[in-house]
Amino acid sequence: MYLGLDLGTSGVKALLIDADQNIIGSTSAGIPVSRPHPGWSEQEPADWVSATEQAMDALKAAHPKELAAVRGIGLSGHMHGATLIGADDLVLRPCIMWNDTRSWKEAAELDANPAFRRISGNIVFPGFTAPKLVWVARNEPEIFSQVAKVLLPKDYLRLWLAGEHLSEMSDSAGTSWLDTAGRKWSGELLAATGLEERHMPGLVEGTEAAGTLRAELAARWGMGSGVVIAGGAGDNAASACGMGTVQEGAAFVSLGTSGVLFAANSSYLPKPESAVHTFCHALPDTWHQMGVILSATDALNWFSGVTGRTAAELSAEVGDKLRAPSSVTFLPYLSGERTPHNDAAIRGAFTGLGHESARPVLTQAVLEGVAFALRDNLEALKSAGTHLSRVTAIGGGSRSRYWLAAMATALGMPVDLPQDGDFGAAFGAARLGLVAATGADPKSVFLTPRTAETIEPVAGLSAAYEDAYGRYAALYPALKALNKH
Repeated sequence: MYLGLDLGTSGVKALLIDADQNIIGSTSAGIPVSRPHPGWSEQEPADWVSATEQAMDALKAAHPKELAAVRGIGLSGHMHGATLIGADDLVLRPCIMWNDTRSWKEAAELDANPAFRRISGNIVFPGFTAPKLVWVARNEPEIFSQVAKVLLPKDYLRLWLAGEHLSEMSDSAGTSWLDTAGRKWSGELLAATGLEERHMPGLVEGTEAAGTLRAELAARWGMGSGVVIAGGAGDNAASACGMGTVQEGAAFVSLGTSGVLFAANSSYLPKPESAVHTFCHALPDTWHQMGVILSATDALNWFSGVTGRTAAELSAEVGDKLRAPSSVTFLPYLSGERTPHNDAAIRGAFTGLGHESARPVLTQAVLEGVAFALRDNLEALKSAGTHLSRVTAIGGGSRSRYWLAAMATALGMPVDLPQDGDFGAAFGAARLGLVAATGADPKSVFLTPRTAETIEPVAGLSAAYEDAYGRYAALYPALKALNKH
């Protein structure tokens, strides 16, 4: 048996598979997010541990025999979070999360240093880890002076599970400290933020062993000794492992809290000016590119809160059959935007409102706005040398038929839906645990699921969608100009 632990923004998921990759069971537990100031987003690492304990205790209650047979554990987690650890391994402050934009000034300063784009292969985004440490140094110097290690969220779970200060390439590529081509920490980039390599965890590949489960936790969950913990992956690379998106040209689109258009690459193809993320994959000698929007299902959830209707109720009002875009355009920049704008200060908008703009029209505009934001990502990937012919859809938003049709039509390509099953980050983490524990060939493990259905672009609406996308794309510079006043 093999176990995947996925530390998501809203909770921890534990998923158990057997040697044939059949899912035996899964459990989850929630985690709160604190937003003490505008643009801030924090979590307490103690809540990650508590949620993992809850999920694991529930898994033991449901599947005690199977859990006792676990030989490998893989870890996945939300990226970029700054978890600051003192010399005694105690947490110094709440983790500054991936969607926290307080360090936008520091990010711009670091990005102005040509070494960061040259070595890391990426823009220094405000959500990345390095600018957060510069912010801490300036605003909380007493905390900064105590930092012994900077850990990414899933790697703090590893510290608790195995007592090891270790990370892997896919997650570490999102810190702005990694030499992404060389797959190693950059002393030059660390020094630019007042740190040294001793402040960083050791590095392994995601498929390699990175510790063993502590005896007291193994005893608590009825597991044997020597349970291997894999290097694991950042959440998007883990989802790619779950989907089998590891070969050149394979791609998926994720409609989760954020939105991701992810493409696997067999070579390193950085183009920072496109705002495309170029990261190491969880497999050795493999990289990936992805465009990221900060609010996907988060945009629909925001509108749900405003209207007092659930996301399911809003989707039901829109129906399943795709319609031409109305005059209303929604820009989903609720927390700023990454690809392609790299703009932490921009905020969203509805435009084109009229008396006829009832709630279903606004819901439709929200769904279209996210689809057009992903089209922006597709154009950015093209400019970076990655050309896609189809994508597979995952994430909670992929349950909306309307959204899938809108996305296929906006992207101008088929969108595949995998067969029923859980192929997300927790499943990918479990696969990584299997490879680390058994030494299996990753390509024999990271297989793609069967396609249950393909959503084709609606040909009769392609021209209308192109016109609406042109209107959408023209609004960003106008909105940016207004934000300056």
